[in-house]
Amino acid sequence: MFLENATVDSVTQIGTNVFLLKLISEKIAYHAKPGQFVNIKVSDSDFPLLRRPFSICETDGDSFSIMFVSIGGGTSILQNKQHGETIDVMGPLGNGFYLNDDFDKAIIVAGGIGAAPFPFLIKELVKSGKEISCFTGGRTKDDCITYEMKNVSIATDDGSLGFKGNVVELLASKIDPPERGKNDKIKIFGCGPNAMLKALQKFCISNNIDGDISTESSMACGFGICQGCPVESTTNKDKYLLVCKDGPVFNVKDIELP
Repeated sequence: MFLENATVDSVTQIGTNVFLLKLISEKIAYHAKPGQFVNIKVSDSDFPLLRRPFSICETDGDSFSIMFVSIGGGTSILQNKQHGETIDVMGPLGNGFYLNDDFDKAIIVAGGIGAAPFPFLIKELVKSGKEISCFTGGRTKDDCITYEMKNVSIATDDGSLGFKGNVVELLASKIDPPERGKNDKIKIFGCGPNAMLKALQKFCISNNIDGDISTESSMACGFGICQGCPVESTTNKDKYLLVCKDGPVFNVKDIELP
């Protein structure tokens, strides 16, 4: 973990209110792994009070990028950052996606801005020769993000683009029935709102498919000191895990989502 005054390289709009902020920090970029995040102090003033967590979207040499939706005061500040400004960044933080499993095909499932960690992951999956299919969804076509995705299928709640329904329903319509051994070489990687992750978790477990899910939580410290981001463990009902330290990526079998 490093505390850096990272230099702004660029801010690029890639969708409806969706932006990529590229920051120069050799230490963070070099040590980052897919699924990890950074905790950013958006402003030097008293607003906002807490750092904000953002998935590391991709790395490129001595720089890394975050993806965000500009919807409030804090993200508006990030949207308007200029080349050469600096931002107080802590990272890389947390545990990333587990890529050492024996699988041949990776299935990416993203809900809205849950697409953020996947460009980095897809880059690593390509290096290892995995087959990749991506499923992305949102309430409308404006909420669907396909940046750097491969073999993309799209779902929208209102039917304005692609499959009418949610992204897990779309996934279920494409996956073979859970015959013995049929899905042994598949691994699912998901990120999105909790309702989507709970449905994806249920789908994976009922179909005997391995999966990692990247979770979200409000955080104060970002590295386990404040104990402010607990999630219930399924393996030990008396124990709570921390999204920032034990996650944000968990195996689908390891946590009970709220």
